[in-house]
Amino acid sequence: MALTRTVRTADREDTAERLLASAARSSYDPALEIDWDAPVPADKYGMTPEWSSLYGTALWESMSERQRIVLTQHEAASIAGTGIWFEMILMQMLVRDLYRRDPATAYVQFGLTEIADECRHSTMFARAAQHFGIPSYRPKRWIRESGRLFKATASGALAFGGTLFAEEILDAMQRDFMRDERVQPVTRTVSRIHVVEESRHIRYAREEIVRRTRHLSRTDRARVRLQLGISAYFVVTSLVHDDVHAAAGLDVAEATAAVRTNTHYHDRLREGTRRTIEFLDDVGLIGGPSTLLLRRAHVL
Repeated sequence: MALTRTVRTADREDTAERLLASAARSSYDPALEIDWDAPVPADKYGMTPEWSSLYGTALWESMSERQRIVLTQHEAASIAGTGIWFEMILMQMLVRDLYRRDPATAYVQFGLTEIADECRHSTMFARAAQHFGIPSYRPKRWIRESGRLFKATASGALAFGGTLFAEEILDAMQRDFMRDERVQPVTRTVSRIHVVEESRHIRYAREEIVRRTRHLSRTDRARVRLQLGISAYFVVTSLVHDDVHAAAGLDVAEATAAVRTNTHYHDRLREGTRRTIEFLDDVGLIGGPSTLLLRRAHVL
């Protein structure tokens, strides 16, 4: 494992000023940028099919093309629903962090800018599901309730580390979605907006993680590793709701079993979180019992 000090960061205020300038140049209003009244093409996937939880399985091969399209539309909505859930958690953690700081600083002003971005993103994700006539998908209720404790208590490296897991897996997926001409136009535009704006949030989170892990004690580092592993597990395993398979006319038990053994999907998850895992390992936040959970979530 590399030492934390080997990961470089700029001065906090310098970074925040650059991110504020980037936000001024490249921010989007989804209400204006997206044609929410556009017709839904019947022959376009909801997302890149290779990201489907069933792609590469015998069950996928047995499905009709229409079933595949419906499944990917519902999976995209489920992924977005998990994104909304964690963005709400992120916004509350950011507010708590900024509450005690000087609002005249660029650091606080960019934090407030990020919160505004996340509000628009959550609304955009919800409207995208509505555009396709898909109900809201959310993580299981007990996971949402457990998230109340996390958002009320997580701070420092834990808060920003959990944020990074959620942001970077979505970023990896959406970079594929936005370039894929097989995918619905609205999905591609939503993905492009999110990728552009989220790149600032990822930079912000990464640098804060480095700053806030430098002086962690051995006990605190072990605690953060474990809690981070738990939060990452629930984010990744909540991406695809069981009900998406029923919506495509599939047997839920059969589909769930196929997902559980789908090595193609697991490889995609590992590749989508590879940069996150490498970074967190570099700052000493991967290790101990949490690795068992990360392996079960197929990100290690």
